[in-house]
Amino acid sequence: MIDIETLIVGGGLSGLEIARQLQRQNRSFQLVEARQKIGGRILTQSAGRGNDKANFDLGPSWFWPGQNRIESLIGELGLAAFEQYSQGLLIYENEQGQIQHGAGYASMQGSLRLRGGLSVLVDALARHIPDHLISLDNRVSAIKHDDESMLTHVVHNGGESQKIIRSQNVVLALPPRLAATDIDLGEILPRAKRELMEAIPTWMASHAKVVAIYERPFWREGGFSGDAMSRRGPLMEIHDASPHESGPYGLFGFVGVPAEARIDANKLKNACVQQLARLFGPQAGEPIDLVLKDWAQDGFTASGLDRTPLMYHPAYGLPKALSSLCDGRLILGSTETATRFGGYLEGALESAERCVSELFGRTPLHQW
Repeated sequence: MIDIETLIVGGGLSGLEIARQLQRQNRSFQLVEARQKIGGRILTQSAGRGNDKANFDLGPSWFWPGQNRIESLIGELGLAAFEQYSQGLLIYENEQGQIQHGAGYASMQGSLRLRGGLSVLVDALARHIPDHLISLDNRVSAIKHDDESMLTHVVHNGGESQKIIRSQNVVLALPPRLAATDIDLGEILPRAKRELMEAIPTWMASHAKVVAIYERPFWREGGFSGDAMSRRGPLMEIHDASPHESGPYGLFGFVGVPAEARIDANKLKNACVQQLARLFGPQAGEPIDLVLKDWAQDGFTASGLDRTPLMYHPAYGLPKALSSLCDGRLILGSTETATRFGGYLEGALESAERCVSELFGRTPLHQW
């Protein structure tokens, strides 16, 4: 049994920022993450050939001017942003495979990316949190309560050990739908509230992303931005994914076929390469590396309810019925609970800011 003031469930951007702020104030906390890594849906992978590799984001890639929290955090941590490459022609492919070249328009022009990939941000946040306060490869199986404390049951993913963490507060810094389907909340939340959590779509959970890596940015040399839109697929939207400094270079695309139709990863990869060759020419059909991340197959991100692709950006925010849970001792804190920037990186920081405000506003029951 561990006695702490706050347990943070989830080591993504929101959970890490909450932990950093609690550490700044010398508050007692523990962060538990089910994955073997921190970052949550932020995933940066080194890809290429031999020693010629670079970092590519397989989860979120962008943020935008006017999203002040993430811009401020990047500056505070001494990191550097750069603008998405957008010079050149756009390619459009219709249902019949007919290809058109547009003039001077790039759909992601003005978007910002982080040098080194977004995992650089995750790692920088983690350096402000003592290692022993982050517990990886441990999942929460149930949350209960007694008269004074929240009792969180934590199981090692190997199934070899279980512990109970006693805390004054629990912050669920993971998607509400995932918390409702994967954690036993039966003793502390009525069914109606759990159903409300299940009804909140998890952003990005139905997506799959493919990155093709090349030695040269031949599309730029040919006057193309790397942007392409397709109604034939399997990639429905393609952009330049190249690092800021140098090669190797990359094109990435969002897969448009449903999760059930992309179980065969090799078949999907081959179809993506064939499409890239149709759009950008024969050189695009010979990548030196190809990486696929299917988030719908990731049990730490997607539940069975997330397999249907979202056709719109949900109107996120924390429903009134899901605030002040368990007399304010259970707090929801993922990007899906952000009012203004729900689903975005900025939304994760927006939610973290609200959670910290709620935690600092509570008087501890004990002197931790």
